[in-house]
Amino acid sequence: MRRFLLALLLVCALAIPMSTMQAQGGGGQQQQYVVQPGDNLFRISLRFGVPLATLQQVNGIANPNLIYVGQVLIIPTPGQPVPPTSTPKPGQPTPTPVPGNPTIYVVQRGDTLSSIAARFGTTVQALAAANGIANPNLIYVGQQLTIVGATTSPTPGNPTPGTPLTGFALGGQIQDLNGNTQTVLKASKMTWVKRQLTSGDGNGPAIIQQAKSAGFKILLSVIGDKNRVLDPNYQNDYAAYVGNLAKSGADAIEVWNEMNIDREWPTGQINPASYVTLLSKAHAAIKANNGNTLVISGAPSPTGAEGAFGLSKVWNDDRYYNGMAAAGAGRFADCIGIHYNEGIVSPNQTSGDPRDNYPTRYYATMLNRALAPFSGKPGCFTELGYLSGQGYAALPAGFEWARNTTEAQQAQWLGEAVTRSRTSGRVLLVIVFNIDFTTYGADPQAGFAIIRPQNRCIACNYLASAMP
Repeated sequence: MRRFLLALLLVCALAIPMSTMQAQGGGGQQQQYVVQPGDNLFRISLRFGVPLATLQQVNGIANPNLIYVGQVLIIPTPGQPVPPTSTPKPGQPTPTPVPGNPTIYVVQRGDTLSSIAARFGTTVQALAAANGIANPNLIYVGQQLTIVGATTSPTPGNPTPGTPLTGFALGGQIQDLNGNTQTVLKASKMTWVKRQLTSGDGNGPAIIQQAKSAGFKILLSVIGDKNRVLDPNYQNDYAAYVGNLAKSGADAIEVWNEMNIDREWPTGQINPASYVTLLSKAHAAIKANNGNTLVISGAPSPTGAEGAFGLSKVWNDDRYYNGMAAAGAGRFADCIGIHYNEGIVSPNQTSGDPRDNYPTRYYATMLNRALAPFSGKPGCFTELGYLSGQGYAALPAGFEWARNTTEAQQAQWLGEAVTRSRTSGRVLLVIVFNIDFTTYGADPQAGFAIIRPQNRCIACNYLASAMP
């Protein structure tokens, strides 16, 4: 969740060398460039003085918004001829797509265009022509291919993505699914639980089975090593891990967490395009293992702190959401992840916060802020909570903004937020943050919990009343 985290630190400049190589080609020198964090194809074209369309054509890039860190690009040198796009050899007929509805296939680790063509009973030439691929040796994990001329069905184990969740559902984030927690969840009419895992944690399948055995669906929020997250090999390992969670029966997976702050992403390299690269790989692996697992994009931290700390340390969530959308995140997520946990007024209000009227203060403007760039895409509140220090010691530094919120207000506002979400037609899932956390220190997680001191749950009736 969002923590009031950012102690003022010295900002270190991070110099990223331009990774260029010279390769001897048949017609002279051929320059190559390795994509770095923060790059996009347009900027690379300007850097080398090469038209964007030429870079796309030479490298077989159908979508100029989809490049990834570590990708090797061919940079044509002045006077170097650009190969024609998919020109057939003399006497070779141009493939004609078979009429009908095309299939969309997401490239998996180990795939080649030849193996995909064989799987679907089509040809490499037909796939290359349908997808604007100039170099059939350059495809990448997570790339979406239009399959035309297919004569066979996809291999079992690669289910066609469906609609994993319809309607509206309510759940809570838990530390322990014990008998007391289950009683509170059921009293609140919650049918989902959320747990957070670190990539590589071997307890995932057992946690999934525990939730299933207790009659709950489960959302797993999967984080990882921020210092390695831009490494393509680490991303592949992360994708394989979440794919295995899907295979083990996870009902939903949130891909990373609060990527717009440098607690969760490398300082100086916060960039939604680099996150979407990870998301696309994770989406492909999840859907390949279980088409019914809901893929939720990681929720940015609600914040307006970029002016105070700089873009190397934090991006405002609206800027980050817009960047995610521009990089194609909507194609790799069933639901857009949202956090809302700084409210001190009713979710029915859109003004009146004594701090200011910044959009993240209010439920309605936070929801609009998150979903505005994603036309028609639903939202999932993977953390929605209100902080109350009642019954505990004084709130710690950085959380004084909630000092006047009572337990009764927390309970009432949670019920109102669930009602608004359920009736909005824009929200699939609300996860209340939290149910049973007990830590109350520099990060007062217990103050968000609906299990209050003396094991009371004031919010249970409000939440149950908000559900049909």
